[in-house]
Amino acid sequence: MSDDLKRDGIENQVKGKVKHAEGHVRDAVGGLTGDTSEQLKGKAQQVKGKVQEKLGEAESDVADSDL
Repeated sequence: MSDDLKRDGIENQVKGKVKHAEGHVRDAVGGLTGDTSEQLKGKAQQVKGKVQEKLGEAESDVADSDL
C-alpha cells in the first residue's frame, strides 16, 4: 500500500504542477487579450493545481512515514 500511495502522491504532484502552469498561461493570455473571464478561470486553475500538488506531497509524506 505504501508504494501505491507514494506513486499516487508523485502523480498528483506532477499533475498539480502541470495544472498550475496551464492556469498561469491561461491567466496571462486573458490579461493580454483583456478577457477577465479567462483570467479568472486561469487563476482558479492555478489554485486547483496547487491544491492537487499539496495533496500529492501529503500522500508522499504519509507513504514515507512508518505508520
